[in-house]
Amino acid sequence: MRVHVADHPLITHKLTVLRDRTTTSPVFRSLTEELVTLLAYEATRNVRVDPVTIETPVTTTTGVTISQPRPLVVPILRAGLGMLEGMTTMLPTAEVGFLGMARNEETLEPTTYAERLPDDLSDRQCFVIDPMLATGGSLSAAVHFLFDRGAVDVTAICLLGAPEGVAALEKSTQGRDVNLVLGALDERLDENGYIVPGLGDAGDRLYGTV
Repeated sequence: MRVHVADHPLITHKLTVLRDRTTTSPVFRSLTEELVTLLAYEATRNVRVDPVTIETPVTTTTGVTISQPRPLVVPILRAGLGMLEGMTTMLPTAEVGFLGMARNEETLEPTTYAERLPDDLSDRQCFVIDPMLATGGSLSAAVHFLFDRGAVDVTAICLLGAPEGVAALEKSTQGRDVNLVLGALDERLDENGYIVPGLGDAGDRLYGTV
């Protein structure tokens, strides 16, 4: 598994505002979209392209176009929805699927309660988006779900990650073509499985349910 922590001043600045407990939900949503656009730039660095010949106003030249089949963007519900607009801004031709996963707060294990994905993901590049990589259970389950459908490589994009979650994802995806892009790698998980210092529950803060 390849891990990239996007160490950029703009990303760190926006994350600082997200972490602040006084940041309102509208500002939180807007900053999340901006952050994902920045992270998507790194995450799509190896997106597959094909050469194409075009006519400019001056001459004929060769460029590239996104390959078929189109990449698939998969937000993990519900918090991943807050990242979708930023991702599709950078990759507007991508197809979008949905995967609903919830964490049991006692066992910390993920359960899948909904999915809306193509039945066959053969030869597809997939981008999974979820704000927090805490224990790694939900993201690992999502990545395996996509590979089981035939995906050839999966890139996960998270605003924050904990070392425990990164290690768990790496262990569970050995032998798979997986990339992980993080806005920041935080210190640890607390006894309740929350990232420290973190930013709280991303879903609650996105949708004003705190």
